[in-house]
Amino acid sequence: MKAARHILLGVFLAILAGGLGPAAAETPPIVAPDGDRFALTPAEGGYVRLNKETGAVSYCSVKDGVAVCRLGAEERAALEAEIDRLRKENAALKARADAAPAPPAARPNATPSEEEFERALSFTERFLRRIMRLFREETSPGGAL
Repeated sequence: MKAARHILLGVFLAILAGGLGPAAAETPPIVAPDGDRFALTPAEGGYVRLNKETGAVSYCSVKDGVAVCRLGAEERAALEAEIDRLRKENAALKARADAAPAPPAARPNATPSEEEFERALSFTERFLRRIMRLFREETSPGGAL
């Protein structure tokens, strides 16, 4: 797929350069230094921008001091297909979330009930009594542990 895109890009650039006459064909493309992502080739009324990483081609022009780049038809179709796929996936996920059982509701009042409080108090009291008994059993008659 990537090789076909590069071949198509080469054909597109060759046609573009040939169709612009000898002046455009003689003008070398503006190639960004190694490691940079884009290369620009002069075209009628602007530039053709090549993304060297993805092979995407766009036409760029300057209007009112602002550079405007438009994707080629192939890239636009691919982007629209991806957007459509993501919309469908999003709708399916929303439907699954709506169908999932609701989590148990939290109690609005965070204070324990009287029964819970008494159980906790009873546990604490038993714990303290047991600790005191262990201290008494382990304490020697002289008072030192």
